[in-house]
Amino acid sequence: MEPEPLSDPRFLGYRRRLIEEIRESGTDSLEILQLFDQVPRHLFVPEGVHPRAYDDTPVSIGYGQTASQPSLQAFYLDVLKPTKNERVLEVGTGSGYLTALLALTADRVYSVERVRELSLRARRALDQLGLANVALLVGDGTIGWRKYAPYHVIVVSAASPSVPSTLLNQLADPGRMLVPVGTRKEQDLIFVRKEGGNVTQESVRERCTFVPLLGSGGWGDSGSPDRRR
Repeated sequence: MEPEPLSDPRFLGYRRRLIEEIRESGTDSLEILQLFDQVPRHLFVPEGVHPRAYDDTPVSIGYGQTASQPSLQAFYLDVLKPTKNERVLEVGTGSGYLTALLALTADRVYSVERVRELSLRARRALDQLGLANVALLVGDGTIGWRKYAPYHVIVVSAASPSVPSTLLNQLADPGRMLVPVGTRKEQDLIFVRKEGGNVTQESVRERCTFVPLLGSGGWGDSGSPDRRR
């Protein structure tokens, strides 16, 4: 019989070490640190990389995608501060690990992923943890998920040449969005705030590296900037 994910003795010590590394990286919010103690990262990465599941580094999850560095995901949560009465749109489900963290902080999470296999894998892990407030969609995340808009918080986990206008249109007022913007090689994390009809953008972290945001509102399916926007 498989041990429960949170009590699996193979990973308890590693998870606590990761939490300490996240704290040392600059996230000292007790609420955020506790989230990382509630979500076992090894459930969200392929079995072949389980030995690295609790390293504070990006981890390959196949299909040319990576699970982001946990301390960076903690930074996302610290900047955006989702609350229990808010809807969140996540662009790029990926492993589903950040999806799970968001689900513990928000009312509902709507997450879009281009790669069907990754979305299915994330669904299995989320179900194993009993996180029922997450809806997943396979499709082009750069066009958002209009059915459930507007969103109080939008999280973009891949690099775009600019802030996608379609996502900005689906952001509530007031609302917050975090998106990596720059070249395919290097980006700044841009914090977007909409309030009272005004939109502001601020760089909150420089020189990051994310996988490219592919789709009609990002780099285009060919990997080149989409000039039709």
